[in-house]
Amino acid sequence: AKLEAEERSRAAAKHEEAVSREAASSKGGGRTGGIYVPPFKLAAMQAAVMAQSSSSREYQKLQWEKLRKGINGQINKANGANIGSIVLGLFEFNLVRGRGLLARAILKAQLTSPGFTPVYAALVAALNTKLPENGELVLKRVVLNFRRAYKRRDKVVATACAKFIGHLINHQVVHELLALELVTVLLEEPTDDSVSIAVDFVKQIGSLLDQVAPQGLLFIFERFRGILHEGTEVDKRTQYQIEELFVVRKTGFDPAVPDDLDLVDRDEQITFELSLNETIDKEEMLDVFQYDDNFEAHEQAWRDIKTQVVGDDDESSDEEDDGEEPAQPAGPQTTEIADLTEQDLVNLRRTIYLTIMSSVGFEEAAHKLVRLDVPPGHEMELVNMLIECCSQERTYLKYYGLIGQRFCLMSLKWQEAFERAFAEQYSMIHRLETNKLRNVAKLFAHLLYTDALPWTCFAHVRLNEDDTTSSSRIFVKILCQELAEHLGLRTFRDRLHDPHMAEVFQYLMPTDNPRDTRFAINFFTSIGLGGLTDQLRLHLKNAPRIVAAAQAAAAQVKRQLQDDDSDSSSSSSDSSSDSDSEDDAGADAGAEKEKKAGDAPASANSSSSSSSS
Repeated sequence: AKLEAEERSRAAAKHEEAVSREAASSKGGGRTGGIYVPPFKLAAMQAAVMAQSSSSREYQKLQWEKLRKGINGQINKANGANIGSIVLGLFEFNLVRGRGLLARAILKAQLTSPGFTPVYAALVAALNTKLPENGELVLKRVVLNFRRAYKRRDKVVATACAKFIGHLINHQVVHELLALELVTVLLEEPTDDSVSIAVDFVKQIGSLLDQVAPQGLLFIFERFRGILHEGTEVDKRTQYQIEELFVVRKTGFDPAVPDDLDLVDRDEQITFELSLNETIDKEEMLDVFQYDDNFEAHEQAWRDIKTQVVGDDDESSDEEDDGEEPAQPAGPQTTEIADLTEQDLVNLRRTIYLTIMSSVGFEEAAHKLVRLDVPPGHEMELVNMLIECCSQERTYLKYYGLIGQRFCLMSLKWQEAFERAFAEQYSMIHRLETNKLRNVAKLFAHLLYTDALPWTCFAHVRLNEDDTTSSSRIFVKILCQELAEHLGLRTFRDRLHDPHMAEVFQYLMPTDNPRDTRFAINFFTSIGLGGLTDQLRLHLKNAPRIVAAAQAAAAQVKRQLQDDDSDSSSSSSDSSSDSDSEDDAGADAGAEKEKKAGDAPASANSSSSSSSS
């Protein structure tokens, strides 16, 4: 009996525990944070909530969720083509109640897709004219996000926020003093990241500052010039970015606001004055649901605001639609969809990169890349990706050179693609770091000494003091040293002095100008390839005699031309006199012939008369 009582008590305890666990799971949503509700049951539950009074908490929370999803949907669909309809669509939702939701959705979308920043800035500018509280809240949160990212040295977020601020300044949502203050903060203690952000920011707002604050823009460029002259605080790459900014200033900045995004008249825009140092309230409580005692009254107030802003266009359009019957399409209509996102090109690059990096050997990589069936006209994508992968390595790997050699020997189109890549890389070689530059030079040297790439690519190299930079000279140095090492100095010299290729190497081995010839001799001698300069030294030694001989030949030709002119004039006078004498002689001869012809009949008559007698 005692054992039975213990078993019954143990079973009752287990039952109570199971009941309490089930109740806790039903109350807290289960162990995974929620329970599955079938769609029909969920629809019934929502209908029951909607049937309740607007003063109930469940009803207001359901309306809040609809508001959040609707605003997010409209923001995610925004682009340059449909921004007008998106602005009208947002007014279908209570933007006064959802002010925090709207600001959070715009900032999240802009941070996710920085390329659409001009679209989101135009959207904020359009809403700011009717609802300035919404525009001010977005501006405050962008400035706070920039301050936080700048303190944390988060370049990605800081760049996106600075870009958003720049476009808001272009739309005059905020005063241009914020731009000057932001650039001053970025360049106060210049680093590579801060200077890079400042360069991109000035490119965006340069057109506006040139119109409204030219002195401020001049001060900014003076600061950039100071950083460029110091040269020790930033990297070479950042210095090239500053030089590019000066080129953009010289050629002209892009328009502040594109025509398709200029939705607001400047006189109607409301401009805020905000500083980076002032205390800003982020108003985070607007992002969460709060119960409203006067929910219905506030909804009616929003409907009145919507009517004032949007008007009764919907009602008039509905009446017109009721009066007219829609026209039926005559036949099936087809719509052509153009992919402007270049997703296929991105996928092709990703596939090429993964194939190159995952292959065991160069033969496997080349076989897989050939089977990719690169579309015609996209050969440069494979070549550029191969060069980029090679440049990213710490040291040069022959693996990339063998892949390039295999493709160059496969078809003429790949040779042309690699030759075009050589010209592009040489023209932009100043943008590469020393390690990347060395790897690229060794890659092309491999293609040249294996005769996979034609040596006509040397026509793009102009070895003189005016057309070369320090980076291009390092590139040519590594390239020539690699060729001399693998071909031998004598073979390399014979290649350079081949008479059939003289036109190709006329800029690498210049002989037209003694100054360029002397520069080439000093260059090859300094890199340990002085044996290549024997003919250049001989040419430079004989240059004075050649110049003197050329001048003497020119003078002799000039004298000969003058003599020929005088001879021709004298011969023409002689010929004219001879022709006159010949005409006189001809006339005398004709007269004698006529006289003889007259005497001949007379003699004939006399002879006939004598014979008859």
